[in-house]
Amino acid sequence: MSDQHRPSAAAYLVAARTILEQVVSEQAPAVQAAADLITKSIRAGGVVQAFGTGHSEGLAMEIAGRAGGLVPTNKIALRDVVTLGDSPREVLFDPFLERDPAIAYQLYELAAPRPEDAFVIASNSGVNGCVVEMAQLVKRRGHALIAFTSTRHTAQATSRHPSQLRLIDFADVVLDNGAPHGDALLPMASGAKVCGISSISAGLLAQMVVAEVVRRLDEAGEQAPVYLSANITGGDDHNRILEERYAGRIRRLL
Repeated sequence: MSDQHRPSAAAYLVAARTILEQVVSEQAPAVQAAADLITKSIRAGGVVQAFGTGHSEGLAMEIAGRAGGLVPTNKIALRDVVTLGDSPREVLFDPFLERDPAIAYQLYELAAPRPEDAFVIASNSGVNGCVVEMAQLVKRRGHALIAFTSTRHTAQATSRHPSQLRLIDFADVVLDNGAPHGDALLPMASGAKVCGISSISAGLLAQMVVAEVVRRLDEAGEQAPVYLSANITGGDDHNRILEERYAGRIRRLL
């Protein structure tokens, strides 16, 4: 492999920019549709329930509880079955926990969502048992569901759910992060690839959705419930007042 074709910061920037430009262009309608669902939920007094496993938990963190983000948001994580439930901590040592469909029911009950809550579920592959079962459960209970995934990856992956269905089969809106099969962009001499893109592209889409939700509320003369950074003067007081509206419904765990 010649030096010009070896993985490098410059090569990644070129490849990533291509993906991001494609995502921004092609996912514009889905961004608007997702913003409509979340705006409707917030206006009804709902909370956005965000869930992802593995690195997709990072997308849930983009949605829930961050500076510049929406206050009525709650992050669901696999560790909730221990930190909020009664499962022994040893279950978290299972590297295949995200493949267990049964865990979805525990997580859903611990989140205790209301009918007006909307769900955001992130999974690059969209095929692991817990994620698919959660999506199925969410729709069975009547919630709006927005999926962040790679349609290229999920199309080439075998579902690990007994139904053989995928996250996209249940979503009201699918936001495609544009990642290739396997996520990584840059080829290596060994034949493997390095440097994933899904976290960056999905994070961009998430912030675009938030911006559109706030725009809708602002244009209607409604005050958008948005976090200030806790590390600026007045941030804690501002955030506490807004969080009190959703007491007992949003969790801010480490």
